[in-house]
Amino acid sequence: MYFAIEGVIGVGKTTLARMLRPVFNAELVLEVFEENPFLSNFYSDRERYAFQTQIFFLLSRYHQQRRNISDRLGEVQALISDYTFEKDALFARINLKGDELEMYYKVQEALAEKISKPDLIVYLRASTDTLMRRIAMRDRPYERSMQREYIHQLNESYDDFFANGFHTTRIQVIETDGLDFVGNAGDFEEVQKQIREALSLPPIQPKLPIA
Repeated sequence: MYFAIEGVIGVGKTTLARMLRPVFNAELVLEVFEENPFLSNFYSDRERYAFQTQIFFLLSRYHQQRRNISDRLGEVQALISDYTFEKDALFARINLKGDELEMYYKVQEALAEKISKPDLIVYLRASTDTLMRRIAMRDRPYERSMQREYIHQLNESYDDFFANGFHTTRIQVIETDGLDFVGNAGDFEEVQKQIREALSLPPIQPKLPIA
């Protein structure tokens, strides 16, 4: 079993993945993004550093997914990832244009053929205001210059891709504006329940028939 958790920056993907690891007795595959040498410059000057940033992320995610997912699926009981390989194209669509975007798509398409797709994508949704609050709370230095307009663009792009049917993998959308799965045990149990139902795993609370 392999499922991935997706969502915009700050929505809580990695936190939830870590919390679900013991629940599903799973191995974790976490996105490595702080090592990108262009990231800090990108947030300060998106246009100048976009292509370098995107290509670095694409190749890094490709190697990580091949090594930690595709090559290990037959060796472990379960895998949980806090990102999908294809989501990088969402950022490219916003950050690149013209020949750079065309070149990016050619490279991404060639690499994607060798990547294993998850059985389920858990898409954590949140409003842009909620995302901005969460980003501010965690206060990562390289995220301090993030603009609300950029996060809103990403939010709309994620919704278009994951929430509005533009996908072949099964998607479980979880609205997180009113959830606190870190501080509220009931909210965490609700998230688990939705994931188990989507994967057809016990225990599942059967729905009562409506007269």
